[in-house]
Amino acid sequence: MDNPKQRGQKEGMTHDADILIVGGGLNGPALALALGDTGFKVTMIDALPKGARGGDDFDGRGYALALASQRLLVALGVWPQVSENAQPLLDIRISDGRPGEGPGPFVLEFDHAEIDEGPMGYMVEDRFLSRAFLDAVEAHPNITLIDQDTVVDQVIEPASVTLELASGKRLTGKMVVGCDGRKSGTGERAGIKRHGHDYGQTSLVCAIDHELPHNGVAHQFFMPAGPLAILPLPGNQCSIVWTETHDEAARIHALDDEGYLEELRPRFGSFLGEISLAGKRFTYPLNLTVANSFIADRLALVGDAAHGMHPIAGQGLNAGFKDVAALAEVLTLARRRGEDIGRLDVLERYQQWRRWDVSQMVMMTEATNRLFSNDNPILRVARDIGLGAVNAMPGLRRNFIREAAGLTGDLPRLLQGRQI
Repeated sequence: MDNPKQRGQKEGMTHDADILIVGGGLNGPALALALGDTGFKVTMIDALPKGARGGDDFDGRGYALALASQRLLVALGVWPQVSENAQPLLDIRISDGRPGEGPGPFVLEFDHAEIDEGPMGYMVEDRFLSRAFLDAVEAHPNITLIDQDTVVDQVIEPASVTLELASGKRLTGKMVVGCDGRKSGTGERAGIKRHGHDYGQTSLVCAIDHELPHNGVAHQFFMPAGPLAILPLPGNQCSIVWTETHDEAARIHALDDEGYLEELRPRFGSFLGEISLAGKRFTYPLNLTVANSFIADRLALVGDAAHGMHPIAGQGLNAGFKDVAALAEVLTLARRRGEDIGRLDVLERYQQWRRWDVSQMVMMTEATNRLFSNDNPILRVARDIGLGAVNAMPGLRRNFIREAAGLTGDLPRLLQGRQI
């Protein structure tokens, strides 16, 4: 991190912004705020109109934010806007099972009381998180938001990058960051290839009202076709991420609400009393897609643009926020040393920081999905014994709790709740 000063920018060259960010979901605004807070001039391009994100209507979509991600939101000044609508994750219970039979004999339980830092994380609805980010971006003096526009071309030059938008606008910056999802146009235009595969699974996503309190407990039931995650929201509501094969998911999604509930009830069980649907229903086909490189000349990829993985561990957005924190720190420290932030040797520090962690996470999700998404009797016995064994070892269990809270590894400052 302490390379000698480099001078790569042409003297007197002007740019519309220091950094151009493509994508206005959640990672894009988070990165814009992190960079804007350290003095970078940032322009963010969002394909959607401002009003399309952070609406008032409940639809049940939510995110399980690890404690480290919550600390990033605190550091960015966004957390006060979402905290009153956030549900602390106090306990996570993991079990094996079959539809209609309930959980298996061994349950792995992660209790937040076993660590000193507090809740392992928080459930926050998409509408509240999106609105908080949008409000913060629009209020920030160093950030310019261009909505309802898309990038149609990008040209990388020795000292700058130029983006051409569908509206005809042309923007120049010292570098561009793609936060534009699994089919990242930013990465594709840079010639970055991807690898991965289809999981043969689709996640059914909805929210439910239930009769009994959830007490801040999240559940992960591993069924033969895929996991069923039950994630607590404020009040007597939960967000459901229910994974089936593509064909079975299509059949279930085509049912009316009562038919949908009839399919869900034997998988869900009765531990929360009577259940009913709340909000809309969604489906998301699942696949693994990882960029062969997270960087190129004057370009970096963040979040799903760099790595899209199975939601089995609920780490998609948390991994993206790790990217945000790492890239913001690398670029800020490089600029303070007088380096050209767009040079490959600077951006390589970001890739080295994140690549190993992402590779480990991909291997873990791949192995977990293969181990649990089947009804092989030998594997059922092995995984049930494994769940019970881990649950019986407090030291190992605490390590898993800290991992779930995002507190392990080489954490960027923002994930520690510190300013860069």
